[in-house]
Amino acid sequence: MIVVTGATGNVGRPLTQALAEAGEQVTAVSRHAAAVPDGVRHVPADLTEPAGLTPVLDGAKALFLLLSGDLHAPEARPTDIIDLAAASGVRRVVLLSSQGVATRPLGPSRIAMRAVEDALRESGLEWAVLRPGGFASNALAWAESVRTQGTVAAPFGDVGVPIVDPADIAEVAAACLLDDRHTGKVFELTGPEVITPRRQAQAIAAALGAPVRFHELTREEAKAAMTRFVPPELADDTLDIIAAPNPAELRISPDTERILGRAPRPFDDWVTRNIAAFR
Repeated sequence: MIVVTGATGNVGRPLTQALAEAGEQVTAVSRHAAAVPDGVRHVPADLTEPAGLTPVLDGAKALFLLLSGDLHAPEARPTDIIDLAAASGVRRVVLLSSQGVATRPLGPSRIAMRAVEDALRESGLEWAVLRPGGFASNALAWAESVRTQGTVAAPFGDVGVPIVDPADIAEVAAACLLDDRHTGKVFELTGPEVITPRRQAQAIAAALGAPVRFHELTREEAKAAMTRFVPPELADDTLDIIAAPNPAELRISPDTERILGRAPRPFDDWVTRNIAAFR
């Protein structure tokens, strides 16, 4: 049995589906009740209280660990989940980390995530670490303003990074959970091209067949919006990257293609599949 945390999110949902289609027994974990694919067991659980995962992990052979925003807060103890997995007899953990662990190692949220990676390496478990950059699905934050005002509002409109499709992350995660060849490795996951927020707005407009105006936010405005969902430290670390990406953050990683045998999906593909959210 494989346990997937964050199972109703943009990565967890396609990962759960892929594992179920591969014939695996899957337990989907999320904070709230949600629909899951046929044959998948769903268990509501709060990862900030790891003890509640004890019955979930009993009998599991593998765990996909996605840390929710509150687990990036300074007082959080996400390494407790790794300890619990080891104590429960889990054999393999695939951790969704962040590209910034390598490219911005001194950022507060990156230091904390590095500690989680280190704990996993030292746990005695089989492991793989996924380090994606920005997610294409972050564009869903614009959905309401596109629907109601025909506007995308974002900072640093002409600064781009190679954002990654969460469906690609999910496919790589499935491969790491199921294939021994990927054990003990770190994979950097990006999209196939550098794309700016202004260009993303244009892609949404093209898919809608309607104009979409781009409005540039200040850094302060963007941080105020982000901190409604994530700790301020994580917001600042993210904004540092999208304001002035360094060469490592602009690099197109070959890892997705190496694992999946195909190029990563471009942002336009993600928009086409998700355009209903913007109508």
